[in-house]
Amino acid sequence: MFRNVSELIRQAEEKQIRISEVMIEQEMATQEVSRTEVMEKMEHNLSVMEAAVERGLTEDIRSVTGLTGGDGKKLQKYMQERRPLSGHVMLDAVSKAMATNEVNAAMGTICATPTAGSAGVVPGTLFAVKDQLDPTREDMIRFLFASGAFGFVIANNASISGAAGGCQAEIGSSSGMAAAAIVEMAGGTPDQSGQAMAIALKNMLGLVCDPVAGLVEVPCVKRNAAGASNAMIAADMALAGITSRIPCDEVIEAMFRIGQTMPATLRETGEGGLAATPTGRAYRDRIFGDKKGV
Repeated sequence: MFRNVSELIRQAEEKQIRISEVMIEQEMATQEVSRTEVMEKMEHNLSVMEAAVERGLTEDIRSVTGLTGGDGKKLQKYMQERRPLSGHVMLDAVSKAMATNEVNAAMGTICATPTAGSAGVVPGTLFAVKDQLDPTREDMIRFLFASGAFGFVIANNASISGAAGGCQAEIGSSSGMAAAAIVEMAGGTPDQSGQAMAIALKNMLGLVCDPVAGLVEVPCVKRNAAGASNAMIAADMALAGITSRIPCDEVIEAMFRIGQTMPATLRETGEGGLAATPTGRAYRDRIFGDKKGV
């Protein structure tokens, strides 16, 4: 079993296999199941993600509060009618990440990758690069195993909880996971996946968790957009041969320390940041009346 990114990369390099294969083998060993069973379970997760993306882009998705919904569709419409400044693949990833998280906010079925609040980044980027890279279904399943390998390291060495470490632990983690998986799907090396993870996570350090009214809607949905775009950029940088001056495991450790020192008001309590603005408080009062949120 690998404990950190260095061990994950070393195992992949020594065995001359992909990061995703390391994760598949670990799942087979720890769960004591066959490769077929492991792959079928992840295939199911992939199908759930695919359905969430589709729903978010084709249905009139709205949350019960009315705070979120429809923005993923707006971006797709914008892409069809105009030439987006960010480029088609980038904006496609952003729109699909938002659409997935909008389905989550509307109490739809999603896969936590690694959390519900950050559930849009991994599927958003996956289904955007799908058209660019033309992967097989197995390649897409491996994308999820590769992202899961890095999520496993973060969860065991830092945190994937906004309540424990701020939004850097949720959107930051999902962005790094997606970046690493994109690199593998694009034919990059295990080390380049690690570099992409480090670059993406560094860009998210210090990001607070300040949900308006305590709900996973504002600013969560749009932060999924930022996480997806950050992942795409980090992946391209790593594939270009750009490296992180700070090793990936040290970046993860830094995220953990930052989360430990972050004020409680900025860790999913809905008491600080955007939640404490006049507009944020007004939304809370409108939604919950005399209650203080959830």
